Amino acid sequence: MRIDSRRTLLAALGLAAAGAWAQTAPVTAVGAWARASMQGQTASAAYMTLTATEPLSLVGVSSPVARVADVHEMKLEGEVMRMRALPALELPANRPVQLKPGGYHLMLQELKAPLQPDTTIPVTLTFRTARGEQRQLALQVPVSATPPREPAAAGSQGGHKH
Repeated sequence: MRIDSRRTLLAALGLAAAGAWAQTAPVTAVGAWARASMQGQTASAAYMTLTATEPLSLVGVSSPVARVADVHEMKLEGEVMRMRALPALELPANRPVQLKPGGYHLMLQELKAPLQPDTTIPVTLTFRTARGEQRQLALQVPVSATPPREPAAAGSQGGHKH
């Protein structure tokens, strides 16, 4: 069986062009952070709040710092806290979805090296649109031993002063 190299090349170029086109997702990520890890620890997690401007599904996670990265959910079932990988996390339009400790999160497994505080790690999120198109969002996620402090709410103590 002979493969038409021109057709293969055109298909590859088409995929490359589609990949270049699909580099931005209609979603914002705020408050992103990854938990620092210790020497010998093989897993960590990253958290953030995602808000999509159109319905999307978060279908993939990748980072060069981990051999395996997934969207996970922690959920209390009876009296047992269970964690499982999700095939997709639905993001309704204009409704923030929190990825936080004890809930949805990005699981980084088989870490290649410990995640050091006060550094950043690259994380790429892959989304699927309602039309089935894939879009990506590349982030630089700060690493910390503790969650970042929430900014003071408008009108609260420590915020705006008169």
